[in-house]
Amino acid sequence: MAQQHPVPPQSTPHGSITDVPGIRVGQAQRRGNGWLSGVTVVVPPPGTIGSVDVRGGGPGTHETDALDPTTLVPTVDAVVLTGGSAYGLASASGVQRWCEENSRGFPVPGGVVPIVPAAAIFDLGRGGDFAARPDADLGYEAALAAAATTEGSAVERGNVGAGTGAAIGGGRFKGGLGTASLKLSGANAGIVVGALAVVNAAGIPWRPGIQAPTPGEGLNTTLVVLATNAVLTVAEAKRTSTAAHAGMARALNPVHTLADGDTIFTLSTGAENLVRDPKMPVGAMIELQSAAAEAVRLAIEDGIGAATAVSTPAGSWLPFPGVEESI
Repeated sequence: MAQQHPVPPQSTPHGSITDVPGIRVGQAQRRGNGWLSGVTVVVPPPGTIGSVDVRGGGPGTHETDALDPTTLVPTVDAVVLTGGSAYGLASASGVQRWCEENSRGFPVPGGVVPIVPAAAIFDLGRGGDFAARPDADLGYEAALAAAATTEGSAVERGNVGAGTGAAIGGGRFKGGLGTASLKLSGANAGIVVGALAVVNAAGIPWRPGIQAPTPGEGLNTTLVVLATNAVLTVAEAKRTSTAAHAGMARALNPVHTLADGDTIFTLSTGAENLVRDPKMPVGAMIELQSAAAEAVRLAIEDGIGAATAVSTPAGSWLPFPGVEESI
């Protein structure tokens, strides 16, 4: 029986993660000849601290343990979002190579060790060739693309970077890459929170009364990088990632399933101090975390709305429907 669906989120951007001063985004992808995958790299200013919260039951990640607040190194040199499932995590080594060439990393005798956490979505085989997946060279290409951008450059959205082979609804509809940003209010009006999302979800856009899809063949994950110019500790960055998962739940149904690898990274460039009211010192942090959740919601909806139809030898994926269709 046909089921009515809501009008899908439209691709009207609400700002970009690059509205956070100093944040740069680079992307590389391959399409055709068995390929439908890519890499997105977020490169923050030197000295940026970061943390992460992984909520999905099937994550593919690299160096997320290094972002725990109790570990040695608080800074992050780049964050890699990639297709290719666990295989695609090899792209992080290409980004590390770029960082080393540019002397970015934790100083050690003889050189630096770049801190480059990464997370992957499952898009294996969507281009027709299971072995066509991101590697170190594609990661390096994405890092070079980030370095070539100017501050505040627009981020390409939809079927690009790690969103190239993304799908939603258990692999039924095309997913993609989206971005958004928000500013805090009042005394903290100079604080910006930006989000970049790769939407490869088991779920579909959440709307009241709309049933979640039945399980499909596709494996899933939604990946997010949050960035802010506010000064945060590593512990505060981790708690911001945790709070921001609420935005994922507002955007998609279901989320955080056993088959998802839902992950949110938070980066703090530390350029602006939060103005904290002595009568309620946590108020500014609550406002920032609320903005973070909303930026995540907007970025996810942007990624779905910006996705375009694609066909490969493995199948065809249309944007999420806004008309009556069965799923």
